Amino acid sequence: MSIAIVHDYLTQLGGAERVVLAMHRAFPDAAIYTSLYEPDATFPEFAECDITTSALQRFSSFRRYHRAAFPFLAPAFSRMRVTADIAICSSSGWAHGSRVSGRKIVLCHTPARWLYQPEQYLRGRGVGARLASASLRRPLLKWDQRAAQSVDRYLAVSTAVRDRIAAAYGIEAEVLHSPHAAHPGAHRTRPEGVADEFDLCVSRLLPYKNVDAIIQAYSTMPSLNLVVVGSGPDEARLKSLAGPSTRFLSEVPDEQLWWLYGNCRLLVAASYEDFGLTPLEAAAFGKPSVALRWGGFLDSVIEGETGIFFDVPDPHEIRAAVTEAGNQRWNEDSLRNQAELFSEEAFAARLNAIVNEMR
Repeated sequence: MSIAIVHDYLTQLGGAERVVLAMHRAFPDAAIYTSLYEPDATFPEFAECDITTSALQRFSSFRRYHRAAFPFLAPAFSRMRVTADIAICSSSGWAHGSRVSGRKIVLCHTPARWLYQPEQYLRGRGVGARLASASLRRPLLKWDQRAAQSVDRYLAVSTAVRDRIAAAYGIEAEVLHSPHAAHPGAHRTRPEGVADEFDLCVSRLLPYKNVDAIIQAYSTMPSLNLVVVGSGPDEARLKSLAGPSTRFLSEVPDEQLWWLYGNCRLLVAASYEDFGLTPLEAAAFGKPSVALRWGGFLDSVIEGETGIFFDVPDPHEIRAAVTEAGNQRWNEDSLRNQAELFSEEAFAARLNAIVNEMR
């Protein structure tokens, strides 16, 4: 039985791209189909994969900045022909629209934010982006609904996403949590210029990730150091908000990321996240999290046992939660046990079982 993997685009370093790599390790002979692939901008492991791209690949500007391709992604996936008995689509808006010769499974990271959560998605974006989204919303909504109905089986990365799938499409999805990729036993290297004691934020720098609220909270706590790992279009603005105790690391190799997780005091996460990945990566190293009480974090964080929640992404609430977490004693075994429930082995075993059920 032939397996293919379909993903929106391979142009960045993110949790969804790590999930695609986990899928490929579960099905190492699977070809990967995607709209755009930029080897220098994503994980190097993709270089070993058989990757088929869309016609958009010939435009270097789209590979460097996939958001510029927004008006063309739905047509690109509508024209994409995936030849396989089963296609597993890793989708947050586009891959589920590909045309498959066999059966189609979708692992949904979220129904498209620009259609179903436009205020969150467009927060902080310019007038041009808002006008483009508004003008395309109606045809894209029709396209998205048709694409969803072409799917044989829907999987959701969290209970929050499962509920969104039901609301958007009227489809009952099974929850299959994304795996974390943390490797506490791997080689670690200390990044230059990082203080001995620090708190950590790992996030793409986009407005809806609410990193600005975290930075503003730490600007009122100058005795605490904050390391922000990530890059994105909001980077310049966030740096202008930061105080002297905040350090930015745009993109780091895994060996440095594992060092940061292993040596931080705690992780802070304030984003509107579909699946709460970074608290699990921190927990794998025995570190607690301070996280927004929203979305995927409700699945990945156990309040009082592996982390502390705050209710809104507000600097004052974040500061109070960070203070509470700093005063609490955490059980490293409980933290690591929580991370183990979301291991890649557990993910691959369930995904293989689902594929076999569809033979």
